[in-house]
Amino acid sequence: MSHLLEVEGLTTVFTGDYGETTSVDHVSFHVDEGEVVCIVGESGCGKSVTNLSVMGLLSRGGKVTEGKVLFEDRDLLAMTEKELDKIRGDQMTMIFQDPLTSLNPVFTVGNQIMESLQIHRGLSKDEARKQAEELLSRVGMPDAKSTMKKYPHTLSGGMRQRVMIAMALSCKPKLLIADEPTTALDVTIQAQIMQLLKELQKENKMAMILITHDIGLVAHMADRVIVMYAGQIIEEAPVRELFRHPKHPYTKALMDTVPTIRDTAERQLKAIPGIVPESYDHIPGCRFADRCSYRRPECDKPQENYEFGDGHMARCIVRKEGGIQDES
Repeated sequence: MSHLLEVEGLTTVFTGDYGETTSVDHVSFHVDEGEVVCIVGESGCGKSVTNLSVMGLLSRGGKVTEGKVLFEDRDLLAMTEKELDKIRGDQMTMIFQDPLTSLNPVFTVGNQIMESLQIHRGLSKDEARKQAEELLSRVGMPDAKSTMKKYPHTLSGGMRQRVMIAMALSCKPKLLIADEPTTALDVTIQAQIMQLLKELQKENKMAMILITHDIGLVAHMADRVIVMYAGQIIEEAPVRELFRHPKHPYTKALMDTVPTIRDTAERQLKAIPGIVPESYDHIPGCRFADRCSYRRPECDKPQENYEFGDGHMARCIVRKEGGIQDES
């Protein structure tokens, strides 16, 4: 059985004043129908660029140099913009971090939702208006009819994000990519938005890629987790397996930075020393090695993903050779 989305060896580079810089380095993963896959990692690790590459929405200077992106066995990278536009906003949609900059400031909320319905579903203006109102009500907008006439800057952050969700789900896509959709919202609104997304995902039997750095959110939302660091996937596993038995030292370090309800008074949260390297083209071995307490000479050699069970892979030679033991 083929996957809904299959990414093979994706490499993305950006050209600047000092030449080309690799942002995503031979990334491969898949998403199945109805599955929620969380991509987690620190800022600057390549999470967003990976998914912008998948959607064909890279900014100026960015380009995919290698790999395939197969959606229902169709290679998106081989399509023209016109062919892509028939899929984007219809079968594949994306919710961005900042809804204010994603919405057009000169058009009303209603016009922007209606446009997608008219283009991709061929609805008349009246039919699109009625469906847009229903969508706004479905995502929890208090007064959908009044909101239809408002401009994005007149809405709160949580309301704008609900508008983005309504737009993204207007055509009942098979795949939704949510790029840190609660970044600028307060904690209460964050919880409401994520609960809404979870309900809509299950209701529509939709696949979802959730990009986040919030480990707690991963535990709540994911079926499977991909951990990225410095442009590479360094661990991938079903969510329960990852939380119970993280294999890569970076994954374990991420989890040690998060408080839990089971913490004792003696437990101290740990910070990960150092920062994600800005440029990693020149690093032949493990890109986390400079920050890792388990570093060995073999870490400076080229790394690959090793299997640690069904669907669990990690890019750590020290763990593979038994140099790190699982905690009981």
